[in-house]
Amino acid sequence: MSISLHAVALHQLDKNEQDELVVRFSAEAHQADAYHETLIQELHRNFTSKIKGFATFRTDSDVKTLIGTYLNNTVDFMVLSKKCSEKLRGELSKYPFADTGTLVFAKYQSLATDYLMVGLIPSNNGMRVLDDLNLSATAYLDTVKVELMAVVDLTALETQHESNRYISFVKGRVGRKVSDFFLDFLDAEVGLNAKEQNIVLMQAIEDFLSGSDKSESLPVKKQVADYCNDQINHGEEVDVKELSSELPPNAEGKTFIDYTNENGYELEDSFPGDRPTVRKLTKYVGAGGGLNISFDTLLLGERVFYDVETDTLTIKGTPPNLRDQLTRQARSK
Repeated sequence: MSISLHAVALHQLDKNEQDELVVRFSAEAHQADAYHETLIQELHRNFTSKIKGFATFRTDSDVKTLIGTYLNNTVDFMVLSKKCSEKLRGELSKYPFADTGTLVFAKYQSLATDYLMVGLIPSNNGMRVLDDLNLSATAYLDTVKVELMAVVDLTALETQHESNRYISFVKGRVGRKVSDFFLDFLDAEVGLNAKEQNIVLMQAIEDFLSGSDKSESLPVKKQVADYCNDQINHGEEVDVKELSSELPPNAEGKTFIDYTNENGYELEDSFPGDRPTVRKLTKYVGAGGGLNISFDTLLLGERVFYDVETDTLTIKGTPPNLRDQLTRQARSK
């Protein structure tokens, strides 16, 4: 996926002797050369593969105002990046995990869409071979492990005023409250909840097929899961209308799109797929108390049986590798 880089700025987020976060600004503007374009292209590719949240600017957003002054040529890109860096440093300083690294700001185009990227790239230590074949310590940008990043869809910001998703951000690891400070930094609020949309979609499919018998519903569920996973694999969104066109009518003769509209499921026209949620459509999955169990839904009642009263799961025909382990354990006693 190629990009066209229009402007880029790199600054350094460090800690001083008092362990306070400070920003070291670049002395001058960077040229959008091949090296910087390769960096931003790699960051963009990694970003698209991560789990993201979506947001919109608040009406009083200072960052939105700053972006506007840049887009109308009131300030240059370096001024925008410096002011945003200071604001981000202020928000990060409120949290105990306050990371250091290289701050990246980039305006670029991909697939006829303009984007503004804001991210913090961590550094890792490594080794490099010198011309005389001796080794030297070096630090490199770890673009794969970027967790603090947001991308603003400038095209949607300017043309789709009712959009609830023109800001996307990496949700990060559990417990770090990444979304909290990044939304505070951007003066933004949560927009589209992609995971919630996936949950609603899966429930709508279950309800849509409630009047069908197992032999009819299971193939349709697999068809839905295959479609969603294929969209995820190709970096495309789940399109509800497109999905509906591929599904047969339900037992009442309703198409899926008509069914969801008539029953108020409030699904967006399209949204990013969520693989763990989609997986539950064709598999039973659970973990806890030292157990991690997953099996295809079609096995329930055939090889897997559940007794509600005793909370007992009975499996007939264990997987060969598990059976071998259990057999060896039984014989050793």
